[in-house]
Amino acid sequence: MITLYEHPLSPYAQKVKIALREKGLEFEALSPGGLGAGGVQGDFAKVSPRGEVPALVDGETAIFDSTIILEYLEDKWPSPAMLPKDAAERARVRMLEEVMDTHFEAINWGLAELNWFRRAEGELAETLRANAKSQTEGFFTWLEDQLGTRTWFNGESFGWGDLSVVPYVNGSLGVGHPPARGSKLSAWLERANARASVAKTIEEMAAPRLPMTDAASLVEQGLFKREYRDHRLEWMIKSGGLEVVVKGLERDNIRFSPNFG
Repeated sequence: MITLYEHPLSPYAQKVKIALREKGLEFEALSPGGLGAGGVQGDFAKVSPRGEVPALVDGETAIFDSTIILEYLEDKWPSPAMLPKDAAERARVRMLEEVMDTHFEAINWGLAELNWFRRAEGELAETLRANAKSQTEGFFTWLEDQLGTRTWFNGESFGWGDLSVVPYVNGSLGVGHPPARGSKLSAWLERANARASVAKTIEEMAAPRLPMTDAASLVEQGLFKREYRDHRLEWMIKSGGLEVVVKGLERDNIRFSPNFG
């Protein structure tokens, strides 16, 4: 039995769960403790030294990082294939994944910092929200171009390109930025969300283990530390939130990737 360490709100974990379900692979989903506080321990810490979900255990094999997990699933269980056959098309959908995992994810993450964790109020919050809205609309335009005349981002059938995009566009819905009604992207999202693999993953988002209504209070007390790394840190600073980062450092309620060993 495959074990998947995950959190139902993590888009990185969502794309792995969609892939597992598309391939018809049974798995046990576990949500490790200590994620928000940056204090993961036990078996999960051994599997994922970065302290991040998802992480996958298949017998003696342990893998962290969602992209590497997807590659492992494709290598070990090549049918049904999630990647297109053509080399250029494979590169195209991998670039889609890279953009969504880094630049796009950071926007939704930043809005969660405002909506759930109340990192900023007043004029600063409005500036960050306005920048996020503009950036999201720009990416939606880019995604429309990437979709072109295709039914799926992957090509003729649902695959890697689609499961790499759908968690993040659904995330935009959750923060109040849906694709324009009547757009190609909106029609694609409706098709994608109707798939059993995606619908089940969305259903699991409705019951997160973390009591999100208490999240801002937990952050204020330093009991919940969001990870500010890579493109997330870049997004917050370039969008006008340097003050948020400085305050978080002063109050010790943000964190970065842990040291190994």
